[in-house]
Amino acid sequence: MLTVALPKGRIAKETLEIFETIFGDSFKFDDRKLILDTPKFRFLLVRNQDVATYVYHQAADIGVVGLDTLEEQGLDVVRLLDLRRGVCKVAIGMKKGEKLDLTKPELKVASKMVNITKKYFEERAVSVEIIKLYGSIELAPLIGLADMIVDIVETGTTMKQNGLEVVQDIMTSSTYLIANKNSYVAKKDEVLDIYEKINKVIKAEQNA
Repeated sequence: MLTVALPKGRIAKETLEIFETIFGDSFKFDDRKLILDTPKFRFLLVRNQDVATYVYHQAADIGVVGLDTLEEQGLDVVRLLDLRRGVCKVAIGMKKGEKLDLTKPELKVASKMVNITKKYFEERAVSVEIIKLYGSIELAPLIGLADMIVDIVETGTTMKQNGLEVVQDIMTSSTYLIANKNSYVAKKDEVLDIYEKINKVIKAEQNA
């Protein structure tokens, strides 16, 4: 049996739909339950930020999580497959009309993605002060807390509604199927079997 960690919300629903397509069965969590047991799988419903942690510590054999979260956390897991869902970008946002000038001294950047932000600016040899925020990040440039933000952007609507605009994309993210390194060895046949089945579904969708 494989244990599968899924993030709560839309991604879990979409992943279970893939399993339904593959196996022809219904995969649904009972109301408020966090564990779903089936003959071949045990599904765990966890916070998006915790998926890779469950997989890394082998509490789950495989999991589904956004590439942005993987890059931010840097945990050593096997990245098996891009599921081509939940596509979004990590981008720099500034007040409308402002331009990104990396030569300015003492730049302040607000973000919950500290490591992605740090890596981006370090690669460009730019010194910045990173202010970690957990929500309402768009406020930071509006009230002078930061010069810019680094955040997830799907449509850009939230930024626009708050007087900001995307000035630079940092990376494109989508959901990935990942595996624990030990599970990948100990349960290789099972892991590769589900990988191949899911890959067929993804390829069929692309060719449709």
